[in-house]
Amino acid sequence: MRSVWQYTPRGTSESISFNTHAKQINMTSVHFSKIAKKIFFAACISVTALSSAQEEKPALSLSGTIDTYFRNNLNAPNSGENAQAPGSSFANLNGFSLGMANIVLGYEEEKVGFVADLAFGPRGTDAIFNSPMNSATGNIVNQLYAYWKVSDAVTLTLGNFNTFLGYEVISPAVNVNYSTSYLFSYGPFSHTGLKANFDLGGDFSAMLAVLNPTDLTEYNPTNTYAWGAQLGYKGQYINLLSDNGGFEIDYTGGFDLSESVYLGINAASYDNDGTGFSGVALYPQFKTSETFTLGLRGEYFAESGAFGAIGGEAEDTSVLALTLTGSSQIGNLIIKPELRLDSASQPVFLNNSLAANKSLSSFVLAAIYAF
Repeated sequence: MRSVWQYTPRGTSESISFNTHAKQINMTSVHFSKIAKKIFFAACISVTALSSAQEEKPALSLSGTIDTYFRNNLNAPNSGENAQAPGSSFANLNGFSLGMANIVLGYEEEKVGFVADLAFGPRGTDAIFNSPMNSATGNIVNQLYAYWKVSDAVTLTLGNFNTFLGYEVISPAVNVNYSTSYLFSYGPFSHTGLKANFDLGGDFSAMLAVLNPTDLTEYNPTNTYAWGAQLGYKGQYINLLSDNGGFEIDYTGGFDLSESVYLGINAASYDNDGTGFSGVALYPQFKTSETFTLGLRGEYFAESGAFGAIGGEAEDTSVLALTLTGSSQIGNLIIKPELRLDSASQPVFLNNSLAANKSLSSFVLAAIYAF
């Protein structure tokens, strides 16, 4: 297209021609300026689009914990074959001891994703005690699953995932206490199978699952299956598990009593042809500051028949376990000093004189780093 400044009327003087020429130069500058602005504007749009695409692109996430601790009995032997420990899982080694290194990899797209949760160390090995391929090196897969968000209301998960029963979890960074409860220790730790989670609306949720037998995490050597179910409402959950003739019902929940006080609750009952357990645990937690929480676990646990949770072959034994734990946060480091008293209905422990005793008191100092 010709510029209007390129037209010169007849009979104009040279001075007018000079002015017209100047106008042509100015217009050329304006034309190139417009082109430059368009290029700059297009570049801005491209950079913005690229930045947006990069922000929306799913990324691999990395998180985890390491934990280590010191444990010492106050009224019982700490060494040799007579060394004592509570009958619950984890934090039961004496002296300076190792927990685990836990590395969690995750990748999430809009509809699909995966989690690979790896654990190394005694705590991790104890968590899969019943798996057919349990490695003597302590290197394990704690969780390994893929999921698909079929819709806003339905999510399917296939693989190995930690149990949906109970108040406590394997990771020590999440629990208010460092040592674990009897209810947690004798319920399932993990499952391998297929589960479907449902958002029912109105703060209701549900879950259905078909699973390998409890704690058989790598594969199924029995060709039998368990099933699980859950109904939730505003953070309160009723859980059911039917497995190899045994049936467990579990309630897990809690309530904010004030801005600084929370009460967690766990109650469960398990029966397999007259042998099993039942119990309740309360978890009052008092947050004194942004960096310190004081937590108490008061648990009553009773076994029926020779279940073997508390006193080996002793039948119909019960225990009252009180655990007081301080949790101090220093950046990503959590320090947990803990006092625990286990008082049984039968003399299932030994005192320092190696005489049968109904109680066991112990002290734990744990360090947990979460990243």
